[in-house]
Amino acid sequence: MTRFASGFFFLALLCVARGAAAQTAAPASTPPDDVAANPARPTIATPAALTPVGYLQFENGYLQGFTSNDFETRTGLNQVTKLTIHPRVQLVLLMEPVVWSHGPGESFHVNSGGVAAGAQVMLRRGTGAAPTVAVGYAASVYGGGAPDLDIGSPQQSFQLLVSNDMRGFHMDANAIFNDQPDSGGDHHAQYAQTISISHSLRSLGIVGELWHFTQPLVPGDAVGTLWAVTYAPSKILVFDAGFDKGLTSTSTHWYLFAGFTYLLPHKLWR
Repeated sequence: MTRFASGFFFLALLCVARGAAAQTAAPASTPPDDVAANPARPTIATPAALTPVGYLQFENGYLQGFTSNDFETRTGLNQVTKLTIHPRVQLVLLMEPVVWSHGPGESFHVNSGGVAAGAQVMLRRGTGAAPTVAVGYAASVYGGGAPDLDIGSPQQSFQLLVSNDMRGFHMDANAIFNDQPDSGGDHHAQYAQTISISHSLRSLGIVGELWHFTQPLVPGDAVGTLWAVTYAPSKILVFDAGFDKGLTSTSTHWYLFAGFTYLLPHKLWR
């Protein structure tokens, strides 16, 4: 599984490189003007709107955490692949191909992270002041051997997603319901809420987020605030970087992250 996940991650990077080269060499291969990347990263909140129908979207990055219940430092590569197969249905594959971590007094360990698959269904397309509303579901395919983040690793996850644009600002709000298994095989309910606000000025953007997850296995509550900047040199490529600060004793103290979202500029079917 580790080799498969790592191979898929680097395949995504290869697609990005080849697509960027093709775009430079042949501008006619770029998608229509109304087709653009729709990043979910770097926030925890996911947009209710879907990606363009028929186009593969890759969201790649790294996430480094400092001081948590399960680790001193944890650095992982993460990759999300999305494909919208119908104007209201999107398929999602999430993975963490490799994770480097260590605890107090330990040397670094290298493990594969988890793999999950799911779908998102848009219930209502927003118009004017009315928001876009969607639901999502994801299930764990492979648990991996890396230590968990402070929000845990759910066996199943259900999401209610709402997005809206208001006077130059974009809002994504999610209510999340997770099934968290413990080491003994018992299952526990986890509840989460997150809201992010972003504002763009031409190719630059700033994002702020406040999030909360219950921690049924600790027990406790993980709460944090995330801040990031984004840069979009084109409509199909968006870079991001930022940090997250944990606000409770059971939250990971700090996260640093950086990555990019790339929409492959070739439609898979007519």
